[in-house]
Amino acid sequence: MKIGDAADAVATAEGGATVSRHERRRRKLHGQLYDAAVGLFVAQGFEATTMDQIAEAADVARATVFNHYSQKIGFLEEWGARRRARVAEILGAEHAEDLPVGDRLRRYLKEMADLNIASRAETTVLMDASARYGRLLQDPSLEVELARIIDNGRRRGEVRTDVDHDQAGALLAACYFSTILRWIREEPAPFDLHQRIDSSLDIILTGLLVSR
Repeated sequence: MKIGDAADAVATAEGGATVSRHERRRRKLHGQLYDAAVGLFVAQGFEATTMDQIAEAADVARATVFNHYSQKIGFLEEWGARRRARVAEILGAEHAEDLPVGDRLRRYLKEMADLNIASRAETTVLMDASARYGRLLQDPSLEVELARIIDNGRRRGEVRTDVDHDQAGALLAACYFSTILRWIREEPAPFDLHQRIDSSLDIILTGLLVSR
């Protein structure tokens, strides 16, 4: 390899791996497309926004958008993935895996709620679009993460051994999404999101029936 070629392949360390200059440029462009799309969705709505408009806003060719996102719903899926990744980053820095399972679930859902509250206008448009046009209730990503936390608690003896952690994760995810959808569909916000999610979690953790 020539010195010039090697210089062009200069990489930055990322988790022990290397990222080429070409890959860094690709990721930067990907982020520009994402930011342009989300800005348009919030400004004029998801349905009204076209791939052509996203290309124009990002100052790229239309084909470039499709090279990164084959469908418009891809932006919605990435929006959800970025939020989950941000919460995982926050909780990882706090070593939340050491918390009791109930506290860990509460912290996870609180951070998700914080993101929604901090960007209510964005959440209103993109969460509603995810429910209408995306795979919000079919995408298992959130329920898998919650199920993992519950399974970890079960392994530590904090959760009943007869509890199906996958089913419990799906129940919590469905409760979370339905709560967010009710919260965004009225203006101003119709209830305290933190309190509502907390109380729903309490019901799921303790059950409905009085112990006999």
